[in-house]
Amino acid sequence: MSERTYGFAIVGTGLIAKFHARAVGDTPGARLVAVCGRDRARAEAFAAEFGCAACDSLETMLARPDVDVLTVATPSGAHLEAALAAARAGKHVLCEKPLEITTERIDAMIEAHRVAGTRLGCIFQMRYMSALQPIREALRAGRFGRLTYAGAYVPWWRSDDYYFASSWHGTKVWDGGGALMNQSVHMIDLLCDLLPPVESVSAVVSSVGHPGIETEDAAAAALLFQGGAVGVIHGTTSAWPGQPKRLELSGTGGTVVLVDERLTVFEFRDKRPEDAAVVGAAVSAGAGHGVNNPGAMSHALHAACFRDFTEALASGRAFGIDGASARRSVALIRAIYDSASDGCRVRL
Repeated sequence: MSERTYGFAIVGTGLIAKFHARAVGDTPGARLVAVCGRDRARAEAFAAEFGCAACDSLETMLARPDVDVLTVATPSGAHLEAALAAARAGKHVLCEKPLEITTERIDAMIEAHRVAGTRLGCIFQMRYMSALQPIREALRAGRFGRLTYAGAYVPWWRSDDYYFASSWHGTKVWDGGGALMNQSVHMIDLLCDLLPPVESVSAVVSSVGHPGIETEDAAAAALLFQGGAVGVIHGTTSAWPGQPKRLELSGTGGTVVLVDERLTVFEFRDKRPEDAAVVGAAVSAGAGHGVNNPGAMSHALHAACFRDFTEALASGRAFGIDGASARRSVALIRAIYDSASDGCRVRL
């Protein structure tokens, strides 16, 4: 890595923006220089808390020569505008999940940064859980045999206030979806990252727990992966008081179960002495605790993502969660919504 320090700026001053600011503070070679938001007073308070400048507008902030990277912490359906503005200004972008709420808007972001020659990355911090490393190694080594099943479960709780006291949560325009697009997208991203592509999906969605919101608070989908494995996605924000998220992978040679950041099952036909050491170990920090309070989560995994992005910029190597990689989860979620709307199986 070079000795260069990259200047980061944040657009948005909500809850997730503070995770970004703390992540920048924990990233060598990164410095938070500016923030902007719709409310000037909130931006000034944010700037005072994190020791940076408050700017009047996104354009003013992007014009600063000390800004190299824009991190986007606005509502999901507003990511495109910020990303396009950054590309026009020649700034890199590290964007909160989901990258955007439709594949068409994501494609526009990807193209703008391709033309500008700047980097576009997405914050899927769950990919940095250390518990994923033994799973990835087992997949590479073929220890699962023929993959037969994958499941992602996010049985979380959000109060009525989360939706009805918010200007954007649960809205089609700004949230783009509900329990899947906002809360479950991390686990769906892991399915897309670890497994073969999804071939088809059949799904149902409902707003049974929070009547009146525009989007779903409960969803179930049946998946068929390329190669023949089947899968399940269950996401909800209406399961009081909320339970840990869970990832399950099975094949003819083995099974793993990941509950929050802990591997609770790691069993393979070809047993190895080191396997027992990973089961139940506290192998990462900060992945859980979102079951009913998103503010209770740690920023540790965000920091890992920010360090990876900064190191990719400094070294010139590719960043693993680029636009194309982040697009896959949104494409799958949109297919789930299409299936639920039309009552039919949707091919991807």
